[in-house]
Amino acid sequence: MTDKEKVFKFIDGSASGVIELESLLTAIPAMAPESEGIGEIEKAKALEAWLRKHGIDKIEHFDSKDDRVPSKIRPNMVATIQGVKDDRRVWIMSHLDVVPEGDRSMWKTDPFKVEVKKGVLYGRGVEDDQQGLASSVFAALALLDSKIVPAHTVKLLFVADEEVGSVHGIQYLLDHEKLFRPDDLILVPDGGCSTGADIEVAEKHICWMKITTKGKQTHASMPDQGSNAFLPACDLALRIHALEKEVFSARDPLFAPDRSTINPTKKEANVPNINTIPGDDVFYVDMRILPAYRLDAVIAEVEKKMRAIEKEYNVKVSYELLQSHESKATPSDAPVVKILSEAIREVYKVEPKAIGIGGGSVAAYLRNAGYDSVVWAKQDETAHQPNECAKLENILGDAKVFASLMLRE
Repeated sequence: MTDKEKVFKFIDGSASGVIELESLLTAIPAMAPESEGIGEIEKAKALEAWLRKHGIDKIEHFDSKDDRVPSKIRPNMVATIQGVKDDRRVWIMSHLDVVPEGDRSMWKTDPFKVEVKKGVLYGRGVEDDQQGLASSVFAALALLDSKIVPAHTVKLLFVADEEVGSVHGIQYLLDHEKLFRPDDLILVPDGGCSTGADIEVAEKHICWMKITTKGKQTHASMPDQGSNAFLPACDLALRIHALEKEVFSARDPLFAPDRSTINPTKKEANVPNINTIPGDDVFYVDMRILPAYRLDAVIAEVEKKMRAIEKEYNVKVSYELLQSHESKATPSDAPVVKILSEAIREVYKVEPKAIGIGGGSVAAYLRNAGYDSVVWAKQDETAHQPNECAKLENILGDAKVFASLMLRE
């Protein structure tokens, strides 16, 4: 029997172990203080104890201080499987925190108790991100059980704070530690598609803008005595949206949709009654911009529209950037993409493809710091929903993909 056959056989026989680990982790709600939680410390302790019990005992801590939680720390852990070489490391990064369960009446099961029905695990966190966590752990355990030393050192990284900004997770690690090397293979199993074909290598730039128009309030029967702040806000929203086609019209088939999107979204209330013309109005814009453009160029065009609106309507327009973040891309032919693609073909018999997304992921922090990284898993994208679930076959299949990565020269 070859090394790979031994490893795959171990994974095929690990269904009960996966359910055990998922059940342990799901029973410990690890929510950020922003979600009225106490953080990830108890879940991290339980995970570390479980790993040590099963033979993964080289574990390091890189905790971030946070006075908002009772433990005063947000845990980040690295479990290491030493390889023959320590030059190019294989990193698999999953996160410990979960989002709240939401409306419990929408759940068919207890969100914090794993239930298994026809090979599907249900519970908060079973997919996001415990599917990737469990898959990486059982890939590593398969090596240990088979007494196989991987060609390159394997690092399993378990981070805090992914769901609300990663300040105490990957951002903290990149700012305070020197964990990664330029040639490392870094995989984030925190998103994917139902076939396992999509490898996310790029993200659109993100910009959220709060826009305020100020006029003069007056009675609706005497509009000439005031300056309606609502009308120029409507006009401005349409002009900003039109920038999609008029200025930032490039297309990139890596993304879906394949264009920059600029959308007015949230609208705040202005006056409480119908017969008053508002003197203030506030709306928001969500912009997802292709990497071909710089955000400062987009913002400059929006500012031009604002100045034009001020002149035409006799109002003042101001804005606040709530989020403004540019993302570098991992090249589609980067080593991590090539090697992962080979493993996906082997295990899932599908043709992988590099894609870009309009949303954000923690991989963006790694890419912007100069480290090629990808987001990949085979999953049905039930994260954050009631009745979140993960297929057992996907967890085991992904474990085989990760093990294949770990075994490659």
